[in-house]
Amino acid sequence: MGKARSLLEYVGSLTVLFFKTVAASFKPPFKYHQLIDQMNKIGVNSFLIVFLTAFFAGIVLALQTAYAMRQMSAEIYIANIVALSMTRELGPVFTALVVAARVGASIAAETGTMRVTEQIDALESLATNPVKYLVAPRFLALVLMLPLLTVYADFVGIMGGFLVGVSKLHIGADLYLKKTFEALVLKDIMTGLVKSVVFAFIISIVACFEGMRTRGGAEGVGRSTTQAVVNACILVIAADCFFTALFYFIW
Repeated sequence: MGKARSLLEYVGSLTVLFFKTVAASFKPPFKYHQLIDQMNKIGVNSFLIVFLTAFFAGIVLALQTAYAMRQMSAEIYIANIVALSMTRELGPVFTALVVAARVGASIAAETGTMRVTEQIDALESLATNPVKYLVAPRFLALVLMLPLLTVYADFVGIMGGFLVGVSKLHIGADLYLKKTFEALVLKDIMTGLVKSVVFAFIISIVACFEGMRTRGGAEGVGRSTTQAVVNACILVIAADCFFTALFYFIW
């Protein structure tokens, strides 16, 4: 009973912070330089790790699929499977998990350090809204950059599968690309993008919430950072399960 109550309180606190952040995001004045700085940290600096993750995921997916498809002499359908799997599932989820680990930890550490060094208290004493000043730029940057990173991961993952299909399975390059484009429809891409926006909500709010409630000095910062990454990853997987089931039944 106590754990259930704690869980409800935690979800409720995240929900309250989410609505406060949305309201603050559309309330002037707008700090565009903070937004651009966060977009650079979150998006541009994540390109390499997202590239590596998506590329190797595409290669592994193609190889594992080939193992089963060869028994049915249906290797050509590897292109369809890789394209659909990357755009609908693996691209959004792997990108979100990588960003949660890299960016979520950074956000929690930054805001946690500001909390334990009383910088957030100083902002409040100067009548500056911490949600507006700290949370909103990171929230907006993640909402803008995570879908772009997801599209980038989709493309890179498909190219990883293409490399396996052409070099290892000897499928013609033109035929592989033709089957890929035949398999994809706008719905598949939009499914992944909707998920990525929801994942951006989760990562930004969880990381900022854990950071802003940090207590206990350097040890507390480390604890909050770990908690932010763990909770964000769990919620991303749970949200993915929910939206996958939802899209399956209604779309």
